[in-house]
Amino acid sequence: MDARLNLFADPAMGKALKYLASAGRVAAESTLPEATQELVRLRASQINGCGYCTDMHTKDATAAGETQQRLNLVAAWREATVFTEAERAALELAEQGTRIADAAGGVTDEAWANAAKHYNEEELAALVSTIAIINAFNRLNVIIQQPAGDYQPGMFG
Repeated sequence: MDARLNLFADPAMGKALKYLASAGRVAAESTLPEATQELVRLRASQINGCGYCTDMHTKDATAAGETQQRLNLVAAWREATVFTEAERAALELAEQGTRIADAAGGVTDEAWANAAKHYNEEELAALVSTIAIINAFNRLNVIIQQPAGDYQPGMFG
C-alpha cells in the first residue's frame, strides 16, 4: 500500500509538517507528563482511525517506558484501573476534543473542570495543543492513506 501523496518529497507538505511539528514543542517544553501526552495522542489516533499515528505513538510510548498493559487499555480507559485520575481527565478531554462533530456542544464544562482540577494553566495549554495537533496529523495521514507499521521511535528527530 502506498500513500496518495509522499509527505517527505512534496515541498509544500514538508513545510506543513515542519510547522505542525514545531507547534508540538509547546507540549514537549511543558510540565505536562510525557506519558499523558502519548496516551492522549494514542487515544485521539485510535478514534480517528489513523493507523500511522497509532503505530507511532504506541511505539514512542513503549520506548519512553510505558507498559504494554496500559497501552492495551487506552481504548477502554473508562473501565481500566491502570490510569490515574489526572490521566483519565486528560483522556476524557482528548475524546471530547476529538469528537467535536459527534457532540454538538463540543467539550463539556464538566470535562474541562475535571482536567483543570489536575493540571495547571500551562499544562492545560499543552494538553489542548496536543489534542489539536494530533487531530491535525491524524486527518492528514487518513486523507493520504499513510501506511502504518514501519515507524521507528526517534526517526523524525
